[in-house]
Amino acid sequence: MPTSAPLFELSVVVPVLNEAAGIAAFLRGLAAQQGVVFEVLVCDGDSGDGTLTTVRELTDGLPFAVQIVQKGRGRAQQMNAGARAATGEYLLFLHADSFFPDPFSLCQALSCLRQAEQKRGNGRIAARFSLRFQHRDRGAPFFYYFAECKARLDRPGCTHGDQGFLVGRPFFTVAGPFEPSCMIMEDTRFAETVRTRGQWILLPAELVTSARRFETEGPAVRQVLNMMLMTLNAIGREDFIGEMPEVYAVQYRAGRLRLFPFLDKIQRLLKSLPFRERARFWFAAGSFVCLNAWQIAFFLDVRGNFRQGIPVGLGKTPCLDHFDRCLTTVFSSKPLAVLAAGLTFLSFHIVRLLCRFYGW
Repeated sequence: MPTSAPLFELSVVVPVLNEAAGIAAFLRGLAAQQGVVFEVLVCDGDSGDGTLTTVRELTDGLPFAVQIVQKGRGRAQQMNAGARAATGEYLLFLHADSFFPDPFSLCQALSCLRQAEQKRGNGRIAARFSLRFQHRDRGAPFFYYFAECKARLDRPGCTHGDQGFLVGRPFFTVAGPFEPSCMIMEDTRFAETVRTRGQWILLPAELVTSARRFETEGPAVRQVLNMMLMTLNAIGREDFIGEMPEVYAVQYRAGRLRLFPFLDKIQRLLKSLPFRERARFWFAAGSFVCLNAWQIAFFLDVRGNFRQGIPVGLGKTPCLDHFDRCLTTVFSSKPLAVLAAGLTFLSFHIVRLLCRFYGW
C-alpha cells in the first residue's frame, strides 16, 4: 500500500478475465461519472481474448487515468494486486459487467461514506450500492426482484461483490485483503469480515449488473448451486469447493449448468470421510439452514410486495419482523438443528437422484 498522500479521491479496482466483449462499454460508462477525480485499475487474470488490447486502445480517450495490473488468475489475488497499486483515498472494487445509470453515483457514494465515517468516528465503515439486474429473461422477473431486495438487507450472506465494495484505505488494511486462497466467494468472506470488524451501509445509488450468468446457466440451478457453495463455505468445507474447479466457469465458456456433477462430487467426497465426520458435516449444514430460515419469512414478504407492484426496497416486511421477534431463538436450538440436518440430508439425496434421472 502506498504511504504517500493519495493522488486521487477514488481508485476503481476491476478484476477482469476475458472481458473483451464488454470492457469498452464498461470504461465508457465510467467516463460519464462527474464530480469525482478517480483512477481505474484493470487487474487482469491472464486474459487471452484481447481484453488488454481494447483497454490500451481506449486509454488516451478517457477522462481518467487507467493502469493495467497483471496478476495470475484468481479474483482475490487480482483485487489485492489492484489495491496495492492504487493511489486513491478510497477503493471501489467493481465488476466489469456493471454500470451506473446516474452520472453522479460515485460522487454521491463518496459523500455518503464520508458522512457515515464522521458519524461513527473511527472510519470502520464500508459501503455497497443498491443492486439492480439487467436481464432479458421475461420468465423469471420475481427471481431478480427477490435477489435485488435481499441484496438491500444488512444480514450475513446478503452482501456480495456484484454490489460493488466501497471502502476507505485505512479500513481496508483492517478488513482486508481478500483471502488469496479463495478461488471463489472471496467477496463473501470479505463482506463478513467487514460486518464483524465494522459496519456496512447501503448507498442510495443503484449499480446495474448483468444477469448474463443466470441467463446462460439458468437462474434456478445457478441459485441452488450458489446455496450449496454458501453452505460449504459457512461450515468450513472449503476443501470440497476446491475439488470443484469448474464451479464458476469462465464466462465465455459458460453454458447451461448441470447440477448433478457437483452433487455427485460432494457425495463422493462425503463417502471418503469417517462416519463421525460425515455426521458432523450434516449437523453443521442443518445448523446453517436453521440460521437462514428467516429467508422463508422474507420470501413471503417479497412475494406480496412483488404482486402489489411495490418498487424494490420499499416494501414492508411483517413476516420477517415477526420471525426476528418470535422465532429466531427457536431456530437456534440444537433439536431443530438436528431435525434440519436430517431434512437437509434427505433433500440432498432426493435432488441428486432427480438431477441424475432428468439430466440436470
